[in-house]
Amino acid sequence: MKKILAVLIVITLSGCKTMMENQTVSKANINSVLDAWHKAAAEANYDAYFSLMADDAIFIGTDATENWNKTAFQAYAKPHFDKGKAWSFTALERHIYFDETGKTAWFDELLNTQMKICRGSGVLIKIGKGWKIKHYVLSMTIPNENSDEVIKVKASLEDAMIKTLKSKQ
Repeated sequence: MKKILAVLIVITLSGCKTMMENQTVSKANINSVLDAWHKAAAEANYDAYFSLMADDAIFIGTDATENWNKTAFQAYAKPHFDKGKAWSFTALERHIYFDETGKTAWFDELLNTQMKICRGSGVLIKIGKGWKIKHYVLSMTIPNENSDEVIKVKASLEDAMIKTLKSKQ
């Protein structure tokens, strides 16, 4: 009985070690995908940028109206990329998490941008041996002590938007 228990413990521990090693490799791959994605935007490399997004990806920008599927986001972004400069984001901090299958990951990151610090968050899915961005949300960070000032700036525009959205419910 002790031998069976010892074998089960060894198998369990080796399985845990393998899972941890796989997550370490996957985290490195996801970091590479996200860094390459941000770099492609900074270099205005349209094809490289959009090749890292899943076909049914969603991009949500900082403006309340910016909720795009990949096709709509490509249409929005193309003129920016065509000018030779899209946007430049570099990760300052990133956290990556996995579901139990290891085929879905979600993350949050703090970014150094032309808008100062922003937060990106999203979901990636494993397709074949690679990772694709499935959903991305970009948010501007606002210090809590400055929230009232920001609310005043956006109130008139967003009050009208709230009214319109409520009327559609």
